[in-house]
Amino acid sequence: MSDFIWVLLVILSLCVAAYQRLPLMNAIIVAGGVLLIGTIFGSLGLLSWLVFVVVMAPFAVSSIRIPYLTRPMLAFYRKVMPEMSTTEQEAIDAGTVWWDGEIFSGRPDWQKLHAIPMGRLTPEEQAFLDGPVDKVCSMIDEWQVNHKDADLPPEVWAYLKEHKFFAMIIKKEYGGLAFSAFAQSRVIQKLAGTSAVLSSTVGVPNSLGPGELLQHYGTEAQKNHYLPRLASGDEIPCFALTSPEAGSDAGAIPDQGIVCKGEWEGEEVLGMRLTFDKRYITLAPVATVIGLAFKLYDPDGLLGGKKELGITCALIPHDTKGLDVGRRHFPLNTPFQNGPVRGNDIFVPLDYIIGGADMAGKGWRMLMECLSVGRCITLPSTSAGGAKSCAMSTGAYARIRRQFKLPIGHMEGVEEMLARIGGNAYMMDAVTRFSTVGVDLGEKPSVISAICKYHLTERSRITVNDAMDVHGGKGIMLGPNNYLGRGYQGMPISITVEGANILTRNMMIFGQGAMRCHPFVLDEIKAAALPDEQEAIQAFDKAVFGHIGFALANAYRSVWFTLTGGYFHQSPFKDSTARYYQLLQGYSANLALLTDLSMGILGGSLKRRERLSARLGDLLSYIYLASATLKRFDEEGRQHEDLPLLHWAMQDLIYNLETALMDFLDNFPIKWLGQVLKLKLIPFGHRVSKPSDANEHAIARLLQTPGTARTRLGQGQYLTREPGSLPGELEQTLEDVLAAEPVFDNICRALGERRSFTQLDKLAEEALAKDLISEAEAELLKRTEKGRAKIIAVDDFAPEELVAAIR
Repeated sequence: MSDFIWVLLVILSLCVAAYQRLPLMNAIIVAGGVLLIGTIFGSLGLLSWLVFVVVMAPFAVSSIRIPYLTRPMLAFYRKVMPEMSTTEQEAIDAGTVWWDGEIFSGRPDWQKLHAIPMGRLTPEEQAFLDGPVDKVCSMIDEWQVNHKDADLPPEVWAYLKEHKFFAMIIKKEYGGLAFSAFAQSRVIQKLAGTSAVLSSTVGVPNSLGPGELLQHYGTEAQKNHYLPRLASGDEIPCFALTSPEAGSDAGAIPDQGIVCKGEWEGEEVLGMRLTFDKRYITLAPVATVIGLAFKLYDPDGLLGGKKELGITCALIPHDTKGLDVGRRHFPLNTPFQNGPVRGNDIFVPLDYIIGGADMAGKGWRMLMECLSVGRCITLPSTSAGGAKSCAMSTGAYARIRRQFKLPIGHMEGVEEMLARIGGNAYMMDAVTRFSTVGVDLGEKPSVISAICKYHLTERSRITVNDAMDVHGGKGIMLGPNNYLGRGYQGMPISITVEGANILTRNMMIFGQGAMRCHPFVLDEIKAAALPDEQEAIQAFDKAVFGHIGFALANAYRSVWFTLTGGYFHQSPFKDSTARYYQLLQGYSANLALLTDLSMGILGGSLKRRERLSARLGDLLSYIYLASATLKRFDEEGRQHEDLPLLHWAMQDLIYNLETALMDFLDNFPIKWLGQVLKLKLIPFGHRVSKPSDANEHAIARLLQTPGTARTRLGQGQYLTREPGSLPGELEQTLEDVLAAEPVFDNICRALGERRSFTQLDKLAEEALAKDLISEAEAELLKRTEKGRAKIIAVDDFAPEELVAAIR
């Protein structure tokens, strides 16, 4: 064997060692072993060993590596990396790494994914969903709530308090329900499918708010006073964070508190003078206790030497002198209680700070930790619940409503929309299941929560738009019989709250993900910031060379993925889902590689290139959403009937992932490098096509036909068949239409003419008179016609009825 072949084998052994992520010394030993074999059995001599030693010594010998490689690299790193603000550091430190870390690893462990336990309801949680939740859904008259009263009726408010809807997160020792995050998600989903006002009213106190903050950070006195009162509904909470000048940039709030002495209840006490102007605060007009975020200053050093303490959170009773609440905003004709909170130079004692004086200035960390949990639950669950209800109602309506003598759901244009609705609903519910289980396992998934908030609210917007298109005039004519229009009107609300979606996608998902989830970046940042130079060099040496090995491994993995198409990647299953696992593993390596190249080449400027960051965030997001979808399919028993939904979701996600990858490379600032990387990573364009017409046809029929797959898709939504329940009437009429069609067809054949599927009551009388059908069949036709006519009807009003009677 020639020397050239042996040299290639040495290089190949290093590549394989890097691919397998062997430690540096182990990789050198493997390569040295190959070189030794070449020396014994080949013609390799002293020159080969000299070259090997010269190349490897700087990496293997620390006395050479540290002064000549590590020290200059650390100096360069400190020069190019932007300084991290305190709020950025606290946001990164607040969260934990879960499945997002596996995605950034370049080779996610699918066995680990499927070993994560499935979310389950306790008997108590299931009873709550089947009892109080169904009951309160039945109490809601959407037209009355939205058009006439602009509020939930008093009896609903009383019912919510009595049954502790506001206390799902509060521990039982304080009188709360102590439900799991998974159970909270199921509750919010069912409420959201019934009424946006109802789900918002219940969701906010169980998300970021006084209850959550008190349980984690409150003093014992604060917990004992407030938590039982919050659990019983004697106190209604809100949390005031957003200011006119600081919306998504919550860290820049101008609201302030000044530590000072003042009179309180006849005594001089240490306290704060607060000046603030807040808006968009849900439940503020009816709140009895206001959680308030502000920046606290101590100019006189009354708490110590620090003048600027930072963001602080306090609880302010609604009857505090000078507090201005009670007025309302009107968010897109969805009148949940929402309004401003203001105060000018209000004095309150220092023990109003959540956690007392010791927690002064620690509010941002508190908010980031709690927000990462709440953002996984409320808005994603609201979006998923709305999508599931849209899927059920739109499928039923498309089968009931006829044009050109056939159900509109049999038209291919409508089928396309039905498929998009069904596929998105399946995926969105999968994501809420998986993400809330992570919360229940103790994670504070800040990156995952941002993914859930952004992508599920955006998918919900697509879903409700498609549903409106299918319903047409039925959807746009508001009134007591419209079950869709208010949700459509209010959809943009979820896009703006808890951080605008533009910010979430362009700055948060990848910005935090790259720092928090990458196995080495955060260690490098921390090492560079160490004050002791020797300690910094040692820590940086360990992190940076681990990072280099990690980058090389993902480079080789990406090349192997391109050469093989991922067909040699392992999959936990050998069925039609195997290809998805293989592709996601390859794209995980691509994500890790492009992250390292981007940060290495662009440095701190990557932070300002928001569209590039957004596309890398899309890669991370789509792999996460796809992982959750695959897990749901497995948890539900790998049902063959559900495959159209699974295939649609997976193909749509991977197609969009590939689009984001190509867009990233096409817009990389160094054009030639972007094209080289495109040739290396995805040379032939999309590996996955958009969902096929045949698959979308299968989903459309699934949504229009009662069965186990359709039942699983709508599981947990309020579909009770009782008087006044529009979803229940839809379901009943769908079943009646399907049962009536064979009877109708028999009559048409007997009469020798094809009639229109209308006026079925008159047709029943005619057929009964001619002895063509039985009494039971005639009754079925009459019931079907009554239900069908009600479903397709729209409301009309006298002019004076359209004037809202807002209290």
